[in-house]
Amino acid sequence: MILAAIVVLGCILLYSMSGLFSAILGAIILFTIFRPVFLYLVGKKYWNKSLTAILIMLTSLVVIVIPFLSMSILIVDKISALTRNGLPIQDWIYKIDIFASHHLGQPRLAENTLQKLGAFITDLFPSLIGSAVSILINLLVMYFLLFFMFTQMKEFESALMKYAPFREQHALKFAKALRDATYSNVLGQGIIAIVQGVLLGMGFYAFGIPDPVFWGMLGALISFLPVVGAPTLAIPTSIILFASGNTFKGIALLIYGLLVIGNIDNILRMIINKRVANTHPIISVVGVFIGLPLFGILGLVFGPLLLSYFLLLLEIYETNRMAASRLERIKTTTDN
Repeated sequence: MILAAIVVLGCILLYSMSGLFSAILGAIILFTIFRPVFLYLVGKKYWNKSLTAILIMLTSLVVIVIPFLSMSILIVDKISALTRNGLPIQDWIYKIDIFASHHLGQPRLAENTLQKLGAFITDLFPSLIGSAVSILINLLVMYFLLFFMFTQMKEFESALMKYAPFREQHALKFAKALRDATYSNVLGQGIIAIVQGVLLGMGFYAFGIPDPVFWGMLGALISFLPVVGAPTLAIPTSIILFASGNTFKGIALLIYGLLVIGNIDNILRMIINKRVANTHPIISVVGVFIGLPLFGILGLVFGPLLLSYFLLLLEIYETNRMAASRLERIKTTTDN
């Protein structure tokens, strides 16, 4: 009965905290990323724990959170502005529609695609276009948890080891695998997204495409999407150049997007995979489809990460089960 009460109350608590789940997961990710920095500053440089934790929190806020929120708000505003009159985008849409009507038999291809893109982007940012209070609460909860994770690190990690449902050596192996999965999904994919976004923005600037900074940021965001990626933005832009009569620029931009931006992804991924865990593309694809309905734009990161954590738990469980089976066979043989 006690176990049943624990399960029921645990389910109620999890359901009650579902709105803060992204804040909890964000705190775990930031703790995993900045834990080596904290240990170095406190253990090697003998800095104060509380001040070091606050410094790391401010650093993550300035380097990660504020740029991400600013980029997200800018992208939402820009996508919404694409439907207004007087923007160069409208001329591009008209030219693409004429080109698609003559060659593909789709007279409103660009207009319909733009409407779907706007709806898709809006769905990715539900919290940004909703309540600013919700964002503030999640940030406060995330940094509140992160502060105590750092300042009470020994107690926090000891509790995790104590209540982990497997042996200590497996718990340590699981912790290392979680760290590698976090680095691969967050840091690795983040570096790839930034590089591809910068290259895309530079390419658009070189070929005279208006607002290259915005397109670079959008390319960095799309880089998190499996299969799609930043190079796909070069395809419709090349069609625009073709439709405008700039055949050479269109061909050059298409080659630049597919060969340069597309291949830099593979090169960086090989380098990252040598240093941290290799996240299989299937995990990225399935994880994104899992994460987007749950977390919105954050699901691009949280989805693959949760799926990686789940698969690691399955691996540890299978290892424990096989070890228990071996012990049982040895015990049976000894008794006989």
